[in-house]
Amino acid sequence: MKLAIRLSAGLVALGIATGVAHANQAIQHVLLISVDGLHSSDLSRYVAGHPQSALAKLSSHGLTYSKAMTSFPSDSFPGLLSFVTGGSPRTTGVWYDAAFGHDLAEAKDCKPGMKSEGAEYDYSEELDVKNGSVFTTIDRSKLVVNPKTCKPIYPHSLLRVNTVFEVIKNSGHRTAWSDKHPAYDLINGPSGKGVDDLFVPEITILDGEDATSSVEKVIAYDGTKVQAVINELKGLDSAGKAKVGVPALLGMNFQAVSVGQKLKDNGYVNANSEPSEGLAKALDAVDASLAQVSATLDAEKLTASTLVIVSAKHGQSPIDPAKRRIVDSKALKATLDSVGKDIVSSVTTDDIALVWLSDKSKTADIVKALEAQKSALAIGSIVSGAALVKDYADPAKDPRAPDIIIQPEVGVIYTKPTASKLAEHGGGTDDDRHVALLVSNPALASKTVDDAVATTQVAPSILKALGIKPNLLSAVKAEKTPLLPQLFDAMAK
Repeated sequence: MKLAIRLSAGLVALGIATGVAHANQAIQHVLLISVDGLHSSDLSRYVAGHPQSALAKLSSHGLTYSKAMTSFPSDSFPGLLSFVTGGSPRTTGVWYDAAFGHDLAEAKDCKPGMKSEGAEYDYSEELDVKNGSVFTTIDRSKLVVNPKTCKPIYPHSLLRVNTVFEVIKNSGHRTAWSDKHPAYDLINGPSGKGVDDLFVPEITILDGEDATSSVEKVIAYDGTKVQAVINELKGLDSAGKAKVGVPALLGMNFQAVSVGQKLKDNGYVNANSEPSEGLAKALDAVDASLAQVSATLDAEKLTASTLVIVSAKHGQSPIDPAKRRIVDSKALKATLDSVGKDIVSSVTTDDIALVWLSDKSKTADIVKALEAQKSALAIGSIVSGAALVKDYADPAKDPRAPDIIIQPEVGVIYTKPTASKLAEHGGGTDDDRHVALLVSNPALASKTVDDAVATTQVAPSILKALGIKPNLLSAVKAEKTPLLPQLFDAMAK
């Protein structure tokens, strides 16, 4: 079956909202699913052990990329942006959901045109209006601002590049996405208008019950987003009320696996990715949800015209529970501060540490202090100076780039000593970055592709599948991001 990839200019001009509809355009919709925390090893183990599962059925007519790597850092923000921009933090300007920018300012201190020393931002649940509801919004008063204008920097305003949602919408088609915080306004892109239907129920439910406190609760939380996707596949809005047409690009993230990997008494049983009872329950719940979604695609006669992509924004470290170790983040901060007062502007820590300096001339001194405490702080590597410029970005030119990147040993998490979490993400280890990637459609034969790929290659491949030029993504153009290998050859057969 030959899958012609062409776009009807006439239908685009008419603004048809049900996808890239054309008699010769086989792929009209892309369904992008991020199962946060899902390693490549989790996918292969689950498919092998559950041959009748939804994941097994998807892989039976799809390409499984066995060596897919997500972004570095492997935080949720750069991880998601790799899928939807085709770029890395050096191009997008977004290094973490909680980070620092020398080009930002605190709203309370701002006067238009002022010279700012920079500001920290936290675009997690901390940005929410505290109304005790899952359906909260962004609290404008908590936003950092542009020091030139003192206008607030919404998450989408952080982005320096456009997203697939913007490109597809500009081509006259509908878009939708669901995620875990209102701060996922991020994927609207610089225009702020890329996603027609952004459904972002708050996972922590401030001043109320936290869905991340148990596997059962987070499964129920994920179910609200699954229902939104099912509604959208039926041509309705996420609430299931208005008839709006099936989006050309839609999708969601699952949190159950990530929570199951982190929660005490859950996680992995051993280094071979064998899940605990709680994590197994989370994986089963995701698979059951994918079965529901697949059944909806069948019922709506969308299966043949939909490309389904299952991957993960990030993995989780460590897989091997024996390697889990907590190192007090205050000890790390004390070492950084030992060089001098007010030299360190900001530090972001998880199973990585990103350090921004107010005085860049002290970089070598701070690295020396860190080297002296390398064993006590369980540091695996320190990247700064020329190595950081070569592999990531130049902090002398890029106001968002960290001055020092600290990668601890595998399994180490920088946090408070009383923390009970079993794993974390953000770092650069294989456990953090080696994620699942499955691309499925009935016209594809089952195949495992062992080429090394990056999740940034998903973005141009989404556009190509819909008959839209990948180079309309500015990050794809800047980084020369290639398509996923073998996919379009397989689609043309």
